[in-house]
Amino acid sequence: MSSLKTDLLKTSGTFNVLVGVTGSVAALKLPLLVSQLLELSRVDVRVVTTEHAKHFYNPAEVSVKIYSDKDEWELWKQRSDPVLHIELRRWADLLVIAPLDANTLGKIASGICDNLLTCVVRAWDTSRPLLFCPAMNTAMWLHPITAQQVSKLKEFGYVEIPCIAKKLVCGDEGKGAMAEVSTIVSLYHPK
Repeated sequence: MSSLKTDLLKTSGTFNVLVGVTGSVAALKLPLLVSQLLELSRVDVRVVTTEHAKHFYNPAEVSVKIYSDKDEWELWKQRSDPVLHIELRRWADLLVIAPLDANTLGKIASGICDNLLTCVVRAWDTSRPLLFCPAMNTAMWLHPITAQQVSKLKEFGYVEIPCIAKKLVCGDEGKGAMAEVSTIVSLYHPK
């Protein structure tokens, strides 16, 4: 518990970016995203990962603390203990979900909060920015429900960093690839 308080200590003059990563192949770009964010002046970064996202990146290549579902449940033992998704929300000045897969997009649009990341989103202070970067197969992107769900997130005040068209890892060509890491980082604007 004391290590959590130390890890999530707010430092004056530092802008805290929480990166959410979900189960899209684009999660393999997490190490690059974190390293480019850390190159920015006075930026601190933490990561919240879904279990499915873990399949696509090597945590040893990510130079910051990565929180997952097990941390939420191992941390809380009694009423006086901190609740991790609330502590992460308090710490972060900005939440960037990159990539946001179709499954988690549907969960957030519906208000479902069944893992650490979706709990952080559900508890998010909407006066703070939340950027989301959709990433999924072209057929999934083109499904009519996707546009409705993206629209719902925008109604919440969240900002979409649109996906791009290219040849996907599965071999399909078309829209659905996560925006380039350089694009995501260029949209970072501390207050």
